[in-house]
Amino acid sequence: MTITAGMVKELREMTGAGMMDCKNALNENNGDIEAAVDWLRAKGISKAEKKSGRVAAEGLVGIASQGKKAAVVEVNSETDFVARNDQFQDVVKRVAATALGTNGSTEAVAAAKISGGEKNVADTLTDAIATIGENMNLRRAAVMEVANGVVASYMHNSVSDGLGKIGVLVALESTGDAAALAAIGKQVAMHVAATNPLAATRDEVPADVAAREKAIFAEQARESGKPEAVVEKMIEGRMRKFYEESVLLSQVFVIDGENTVEQALKNAEKDVGASIALKGFVRMALGEGIEKEEGDFAAEVAAMSKK
Repeated sequence: MTITAGMVKELREMTGAGMMDCKNALNENNGDIEAAVDWLRAKGISKAEKKSGRVAAEGLVGIASQGKKAAVVEVNSETDFVARNDQFQDVVKRVAATALGTNGSTEAVAAAKISGGEKNVADTLTDAIATIGENMNLRRAAVMEVANGVVASYMHNSVSDGLGKIGVLVALESTGDAAALAAIGKQVAMHVAATNPLAATRDEVPADVAAREKAIFAEQARESGKPEAVVEKMIEGRMRKFYEESVLLSQVFVIDGENTVEQALKNAEKDVGASIALKGFVRMALGEGIEKEEGDFAAEVAAMSKK
């Protein structure tokens, strides 16, 4: 297979490895980008995870909360200019409020009658496009609810109440004091915003992800030339570290820098007055996973002036 300059460039952007290393990786893996990423990591040339893609979309993440239930949505726009527009911000707030009354699927939110309006969310966005003069869309939505306890929330890079760049929901089930539970819940939500865990528990880590990491660690360990028994111990240790860094309950709590999140929740039970169970979390970062063309800021300004 012919290895093009474009393929080399893409791999370099994904891994940060040098041009020749990227070319060799692609040659060794018949042009397979994913396999080349793993090859570079196994060789120790690239220690970085494959980037999910440069942040591509502007817009806002919105959160609406009712104590035991909360919703988070992502509404995209073409430029950050529109994200700072009062009308756009109002629409995102209303979309988040609307999501509270749905099952959290994007389709259900889009079809629901928007809070404070007569039309559904999809049609309201269509009207906003005509008024504001820029394309926008509801990209994602999620709802969390507990029978007893709280769904705590946190908005990072907030531009207004309930609006920002990274929105997090954390569902904690407990029969204890709601205020104390909300306080530890917000701290855990802040932790999630900062660390972006892969899953809440070790069992929730996707099997294919764990298998891929283990395969990379195995190849790295065997290249050391050490006995197989030692290699197995090395793999075991690296997988343990992987889970400690990737699983929410196993991560070191950023608020105190000492306890794991699991232990921090256990410690909080004294103030709450009852046991606390983490039922799950949602972290929504604006534009994650969308490829964006590198824009010319001056051209963007010029384009906006013509709208």
